[in-house]
Amino acid sequence: MALSIDGLREKVTQMIGQGLNTQQIADELSISQRTVIWLNSGAAEVDQPDDIRIGWRTIGARPNRINAIGSIMADIVLEELEEVDTIVGISLNGILFANSIADQLDVDVAIFRSVSEEGDGHLSNKYGNVAGRKVVVVDDVLSSGETMRRTIKTLQDEGAEVSLCMVMVNKTEQNAISTVPLRGLIRTVRV
Repeated sequence: MALSIDGLREKVTQMIGQGLNTQQIADELSISQRTVIWLNSGAAEVDQPDDIRIGWRTIGARPNRINAIGSIMADIVLEELEEVDTIVGISLNGILFANSIADQLDVDVAIFRSVSEEGDGHLSNKYGNVAGRKVVVVDDVLSSGETMRRTIKTLQDEGAEVSLCMVMVNKTEQNAISTVPLRGLIRTVRV
């Protein structure tokens, strides 16, 4: 994990060279798109966005660790909701958690592909249907909430009842996104 600003700038430059867009780089590095843009611009540290990088490779490298976190998330879903039909994972990093939660709760899983820097995306048609269903949206890290907001809107436009949003790390002080309750396993904010 790159720990220095220069190391992060180098990683961003490499990823841009590989053809990744700002959204994809933010997902890979667990930082906000605003921080990716700042790192790529070479702007001075005084202009640095208020952001915290979350490195969770130790969890992501082992399926049993993903399932352990998924078990905690599933427990929170049961605590918050009387019923749920589908767990929706936001690509890329929310997919494994969503799959684990859905398996543990014995419900369907669906995938939302966040495909652009603007947070636009779509539901994959290869997984569970969301129309008329009570759904939980899952991602790894919430930075600004824009991707989650756009996912909620897409799901609602598809006829889903979005009942809960769940993230491993919430980097904001928000407890709801678009009036949908938000739960994070960890909250990290600058003081």
